[in-house]
Amino acid sequence: MHTLTLEQLRATTDAGGVAGVTLKAQGGAFYVKVDTRNGDEAVLAKARSSEPRSFGNPAQALTLLRGLGLAVGSFDVQDWNPEDRATVRTRPDRAEALKRTHEAAEHDKWFRAQVEQGLAEADDPNTKWVPHDVVKDDMQRQREALKARIAGGNK
Repeated sequence: MHTLTLEQLRATTDAGGVAGVTLKAQGGAFYVKVDTRNGDEAVLAKARSSEPRSFGNPAQALTLLRGLGLAVGSFDVQDWNPEDRATVRTRPDRAEALKRTHEAAEHDKWFRAQVEQGLAEADDPNTKWVPHDVVKDDMQRQREALKARIAGGNK
């Protein structure tokens, strides 16, 4: 059986060379089998190899096929075993990226709430304002106390 990359399948489809498409399950994965007009059979392969491209979710394969203009086809789930996840590719890098995205969104939500609270407090007529000179003097006292503690600890 021949293999076709996505680009080759796109070109074959555009040229009218696809007679039929079957979404075939094997274990926990799905593969795209292509019947060409000249009678050959091929399987969709990974971009830079002749290894068949597997889909863990049939919806991903169907979305790809529809995007190519292949809206009609068949399926073969005779050898499908949904419990067999060994053949399905995992993406721990994507899981980590998604986790970081969620953490960033949570931080953004928290930050925006802090800004809103600060603006509300600034607009409140009952807010007690501390003059800048008082803040500077207080920070100077804190710095001097910290320097004294550091100097005392180094002896």
